[in-house]
Amino acid sequence: MNPVSLDALDLAALLCSRVCHDVISPVGAIVNGLEVLEDEKDPSMREFAQELIAKSARQASARLQLCRIAFGAAGSAGAEIDTGDAEQVARNFFSDDKTRLDWSGPRLLLPKNRVKLLLNVLLIAATAIPRGGQLHVEIGPEGRAFTVRAQGVNARIPPHAEELIAGAPASGSVDAHAIQPYYAGLIARAAGMAVAFAIQADVVTINVTPAG
Repeated sequence: MNPVSLDALDLAALLCSRVCHDVISPVGAIVNGLEVLEDEKDPSMREFAQELIAKSARQASARLQLCRIAFGAAGSAGAEIDTGDAEQVARNFFSDDKTRLDWSGPRLLLPKNRVKLLLNVLLIAATAIPRGGQLHVEIGPEGRAFTVRAQGVNARIPPHAEELIAGAPASGSVDAHAIQPYYAGLIARAAGMAVAFAIQADVVTINVTPAG
């Protein structure tokens, strides 16, 4: 498989599409809730609409906060990111009843690309358990390596994830659905890290270690 190279405009456009995809559902729910409040007089329906607005606003905020670190600049060139901040946005993102997040390891200031990679790998791991389950992040000593495990019913290595991270999709192209693992591969190479997948029974393990 030959590597695929996206120009800056295509990469930016596809990442924007991914972010919009992540936030359009809760934002749409907020709009629907506001419309109910405008038209509905029944107290129980108004209460339901208010709860929907509050829940959807939290979801939208959590998704945007994670996207800001995982996809955004998150500081100037060469900046470091606190893994405690990454943990908090990840916990907010996975705060539903479907997926439980465990996080272990020291709180560190790490190069931003390494933290961005960690969050991107966590997003990939979540797609390994589409029916929900447990995600576990383990940060190694000094943050030189980390492991993300996804455990759940019918867990599987996400389709095409390995080739997309390698930058060489079999299709020879990258679309909005594939941009996130492809971007994770770009981050990994920029950070000098290698990403490896393994599966055993209902557990998918993603190991991220220094390349070479």
